[in-house]
Amino acid sequence: MDAPVLFQIEDQVAVITLNRPEKRNSINQALLTGLYDAIEEIEDSKSIRAAVITGNGKSFCSGIDLSALDTENLFDPRGDGKDMPEIFSSCTKPLIGAINGHAITGGFEIALNCDFLIASENASFADTHAKVGIHPGWGMTQLLQQAVGQRRARQMSFGCEFITAATALQWGLVNEVVYPSMLMSRAMQIARGICNVDAGYLQMMKNLIEAQNSNTFEKALAMERKGFKAFVAHQMKLKP
Repeated sequence: MDAPVLFQIEDQVAVITLNRPEKRNSINQALLTGLYDAIEEIEDSKSIRAAVITGNGKSFCSGIDLSALDTENLFDPRGDGKDMPEIFSSCTKPLIGAINGHAITGGFEIALNCDFLIASENASFADTHAKVGIHPGWGMTQLLQQAVGQRRARQMSFGCEFITAATALQWGLVNEVVYPSMLMSRAMQIARGICNVDAGYLQMMKNLIEAQNSNTFEKALAMERKGFKAFVAHQMKLKP
């Protein structure tokens, strides 16, 4: 049996591939375990600077495998108390979602937990939690409105309708839409560009951007200004 998650490294970029194409890459315990292990390996590796997450086949991820819903531990798949938002947010390396097809409900949440998304023209997105009767738990209610605004998030979550890649681009959910044949090459191009950025400054920028997720705007801005003040003071000391 093929592994539910494939992991490879190209130069300094890791590629994570959800690999249950016969099930449209639907989520079961083994897939979550493989995904979480891969992200932690990225975080622990000194040689990996960025990562791309994509799906094998026509779907990125079609959501929870309903046959696993009441038979497998999807909340704590490894038995260590860590679930999706914690695993993704604790990774200090940029995670780029390369959305090759459907990203539905739990699969949509995997995408939303990435730092940003590049989509194929074949990509589509839907939150069907309310339609299938599953409680969201991997960030949908917070991350979706952060990405597209609260009113559009309400429309998606209340109506459970799909949006196309073009609409996702218009709404700011994805950063770029490319031809299907160009998806991975474009995602890898962006990732390699990130690898050329100083690691310390990259981490600083990631931390400052994410500071607003757990602070008020004023506190997050104060963190940036405090760091800039220290930077200027250091530069002044270096002057002859």
